[in-house]
Amino acid sequence: MAPGVERGQNHAQLLNTESNEDYECSLNDLKTLMEFRGAEGIQKIKESYEDINGLCKRLKTSPTDGLSEGPEQLERRRTIFGKNLIPPKKPKTFLELVWEAVQDVTLIILIVAALISLGLSFYKPPGQTENTCLPENYAAGGEAGEGAAGWIESAAILGSVVVVVLVTAINDYTKEKQFRGLQNKIEQEQKFATIRNKQILEIPVADIVVGDITQVKYGDLLPADGVVIQSNDLKVDESSLTGESDHVKKGLEVDPFMLAGTHVMEGSGRMLVTAVGVNSQTGIIFSLLGASEGEENNHLKHTRQPTDDETANNRADGQINHDHGGQEMIPLTERVGETPEEEEEGAEEAIKKKKTSRRKEQSVLQAKLTKLAVQIGYGGFFVSILTVLILIIIFCAEIFGTYGFTWRSECTSVYIQYFVKFFIIGVTVLVVAVPEGLPLAVTISLAFSVIKMMKDNNLVRHLDACETMGNATAICSDKTGTLTTNRMTVVECYMAGKHYTAGLPKHSDIPGSILQPLVTGISVNSAYTSKILSPEKEGGQPMQVGNKTECSLLGFVGDLGRDYESIRKDITEEKLYKVYTFNSVRKSMSTVIQNEDGSFRLYTKGASEIVLKKCTTILDGTGEVIRFTVADRNQMVKDVIECMASNGLRTIALGYRDFPADSPPDWDQENTVVSNLTCIGITGIEDPVRPEVPDAIIKCQRAGITVRMVTGDNVNTARSIAAKCGIINPQDDILVMDGKEFNRRIRNSKGEIEQSRLDAVWPKLRVLARSSPTDKHTLVKGIIDSTVTPVREVVAVTGDGTNDGPALKKADVGFAMGIAGTDVAKEASDIILTDDNFTSIVKAVKWGRNVYDSIAKFLQFQLTVNVVAVIVAFLGACILRDSPLKAVQMLWVNLIMDTLASLALATEQPTDALLLRKPYGRNKALISRTMMKNILGHAFYQLVVIFTLIFAGKLL
Repeated sequence: MAPGVERGQNHAQLLNTESNEDYECSLNDLKTLMEFRGAEGIQKIKESYEDINGLCKRLKTSPTDGLSEGPEQLERRRTIFGKNLIPPKKPKTFLELVWEAVQDVTLIILIVAALISLGLSFYKPPGQTENTCLPENYAAGGEAGEGAAGWIESAAILGSVVVVVLVTAINDYTKEKQFRGLQNKIEQEQKFATIRNKQILEIPVADIVVGDITQVKYGDLLPADGVVIQSNDLKVDESSLTGESDHVKKGLEVDPFMLAGTHVMEGSGRMLVTAVGVNSQTGIIFSLLGASEGEENNHLKHTRQPTDDETANNRADGQINHDHGGQEMIPLTERVGETPEEEEEGAEEAIKKKKTSRRKEQSVLQAKLTKLAVQIGYGGFFVSILTVLILIIIFCAEIFGTYGFTWRSECTSVYIQYFVKFFIIGVTVLVVAVPEGLPLAVTISLAFSVIKMMKDNNLVRHLDACETMGNATAICSDKTGTLTTNRMTVVECYMAGKHYTAGLPKHSDIPGSILQPLVTGISVNSAYTSKILSPEKEGGQPMQVGNKTECSLLGFVGDLGRDYESIRKDITEEKLYKVYTFNSVRKSMSTVIQNEDGSFRLYTKGASEIVLKKCTTILDGTGEVIRFTVADRNQMVKDVIECMASNGLRTIALGYRDFPADSPPDWDQENTVVSNLTCIGITGIEDPVRPEVPDAIIKCQRAGITVRMVTGDNVNTARSIAAKCGIINPQDDILVMDGKEFNRRIRNSKGEIEQSRLDAVWPKLRVLARSSPTDKHTLVKGIIDSTVTPVREVVAVTGDGTNDGPALKKADVGFAMGIAGTDVAKEASDIILTDDNFTSIVKAVKWGRNVYDSIAKFLQFQLTVNVVAVIVAFLGACILRDSPLKAVQMLWVNLIMDTLASLALATEQPTDALLLRKPYGRNKALISRTMMKNILGHAFYQLVVIFTLIFAGKLL
C-alpha cells in the first residue's frame, strides 16, 4: 500500500484492521480515484484496476447481478466504507442559545453590577450607638430608610438582562427550528433503484453501500458517488456542485465519474457506488461546514491536495490540481506540503482550536458594540472608583480632621457601614454609566427590521446579518443562478433576412412560410424528453427538463406564441421516420418525417459553422427560397455568427430539406441526405443575465461595494457575462483569470498560500473563472484577512449551489437562493433570498445601513442621557455626599423610554439615499464626530438645567 494511503486510513478502517483482507481496495484508494475526472480518471482506472470489471472484482460485486450478500456482510461494508448518511448537525438547545446570548459583554457588566448591588442591599451592620463615633446630625451617603428598597434596583437590572436574553434566544431558536430538517431530508424521503441478487429493488438511500450497482435514469438525484458501468446517452447536470451550466456527458470513454447531489438530465445507465455519506463529494462539503464534526477531524489529518505535475506521479506532493474545470472538492482544512508528522501535529492543534471556539466570528456591529461597551465599562468603573475614593476621603477628613474624632474599635462597624454606602453609590454611578437599554434596543431594532425585510424577500436567519450587510464592501457572487437565470435561452436570432439583437421577433414579424418549418423543426427535431414544465414554486421560472440547448429552442417556440406540445401530439415519437442523433462528430441532429402525401422532410439543427456549410439556399425576408452562395455564407459568418460569439452566445443554425415520395434517398448515406439544405435561420443562445442585475450592480458600485464574479464556467463566457452585468468595463484596470492562474499567483514554491501574494491579486480581481470551492473560500478568507486597504473589507457571498457552501459559511454575510438553492447552500447562509433576485441584495444593503443608522441615532440619544447621569451622580456624590439620581430611576429612563425610542427609530423606512454613501467598514468608530458634538452639546444644556435645579432650586 502506498504511504499516502497508509497514512490516510479512515477511522472506520481503524475499527476493522482486516478490511484490506476482505476487499482488495481500501476506502482511501476509492477517495483518491474519485479525485480524478475525464481522461485522467479513465487512465487511473486502467493503471490501478485494468478496467471497471477489475474494480468490481476488488469490491466483490457483480456489474450485472449486484451484491449477493446478507445483512451481516452489508453491515461490514458500512463499517469499512461508511454509511450513506451525513450525521445531522446537532441542533442547539434553547439553553445553549440562552447561554450564547448571555456572552454579550454589556450584559456581563450589568449582571456583575447587579449582583454586587443586590448583595450590598441586604448588608445590615450590627447596631451601634453613633453618638460616640460621629458628630450630632451627621448624614452621609443617603437618607435613612433607603436601604430597605435597595434590592429593587438590582432586581430591575437583572430583569432587563432576562428580557434581552429571552428575546434574542427565542428569535434564534425559531430560526434554528425552521432549518433543522435540511440535512437529512433526502435520506428520509428518497429511494433508489439498486440491483441486488439479480433483482432491481427500490431501497432507501441510507441503505446504499459501497459496491452496490444502482440504475440511474433521467430525473434522478444521485445519492452517492460512483463510476459508470454502462451508459445510454447519459448526461448529468453538475451545476449545483461545480457551477457548470452545460450538461456533462458520462460514459466509460469520456467521463465515468458520477457525483452525489447531481441530477441526471438525459439517458440512463448503471453505476458502481464508490463513495457514500461523508466520503462523497456532498459529504465532504458538509464536513467543511462543520456539519459532520467527527468526520472533519479525520479530514484535517488525512486529506491533501494534488499538484498539476503530480497527476502522472500518483500525486506525491501536495497542491491543487485545477485541470478539471473546478470540479474537485478538496477539504479546506488541509495543510499543504508538510510531512505526515507535521500534518498530524497541525491537525491536532486545529482540532483543539475548533473545540475552544465554535462560534462564528463577531459581526461588525457586535464587534463595535462590544468595543464601545468595554470602553464605557472602563470609563464607568474609573468614575465609580473615583467617586468612592472621594467620598471616603471627604468622610475621613471631616470625621478625623474637622471634628477631631479618633478610630476606636467599637466604632469600626459604624464606619464600615458608611463605607458600604459609599460603595453602593459607586455601583450606582457604574450602573448609570453602562447603557443597559442598549442591548435590548439593538435586539428590538434588528428583530423589527428582520420582519420588514421578509417583505423585501430577505429571510434573515441570523439577526446581526442584516446590519452587517449595511457595512459590506465586497460581494463575491456566483454566476450560475445568481447573476444569470441558470436556464439556456435564445436571446438573439437571424430570421427572415434580419438580425434581431435588441429583442426576439414576434410571430407577426415572421412570414408563415418561415414560421411553419421553424416551429415544426424545433418541436420534432429535439429529444422528446426535452420539455418545459411549470415552475415548482410560485414565482419561479418554468423548469427546463432534458437538454438545455433544446429547451432554449422550445422556449423560443413559446416566445413566438406557438405550442410545441400540440405538434408533438400530432407527430409522435413513433412517427419519426429517421433520426440522426447528435454526437460530437456530426455536431448536429437531424430528423426525417413523412408527410401525408408520402413525401419526406428533413429538419436539421446544430453548430452554425457545420450546418451552414451544408446549406445551398436560404429563406429571405418574404419567405421565398433564394440561393445561398459561399460568399453569402462568409458574409453571414462575419456579420451574424462572429457578432453573436463576441457576445458570448452559442450559435445554432436551423435548416430543412424536402424529398419527393417517388424517389427517396438511401437514408443510411447520411452525408448525402444531410446536404443541400435550406437555411431557416440562426439562433444565439446563452444562460442570460437576470434583467434586474445590471441596475442592481450599478447601485452596489455607487454605494461603494465591489462586485466580483466567482464561477466554474470558462473564462470567455464569464468575461462576457461580467461585461453584460456591468462588473467589468473596458476602460477599467482589472483582472480576469481562471482558478489555475489564481493559484499560481497566490502560492509559493512549496504550494502554500501567502497573504502578501493574495493581496497583490484580489484588489483588481473582478472575475475568477474555472474556480473550485477551495478557490472561492480562499478568495473570501483572503479578502477578509487582508489589511492592505485603509478600511478592512466586509465580504458578502452569494450562491445557490452545493459548491458555494464553504464560502457562504466563511463570509461575513452569506446569501443563498431560496428557490434554486440547494440544502447545503441554505444551511451555510445567513440570509436567504426567497425570490432568487439579485436586487433583493440591494434592499438588504439598504435595510442594513438603515439599521446601522438607527442604532447610531439611538446611541446618540442614549449616551447623552448617560453622560449627563454620570456627571450628575459623580458631582452630586462629591458635593452632596449622595447621588441625586438613584439607580432605579435611571433604569426606568433607560429601559422604558429608551426602548420606545429604539422602536421609534427602527420603524423608519430605508431610502435610496442610503446607497449614495460609502460603507463605514470594520474600523470606523460607531460614534462619529458629528454624533460626539451632538452628545456633548445636549449634555451641556441638560447639565446646566439640572444643576440649576439642584443648587439654586430653592432660590427659584
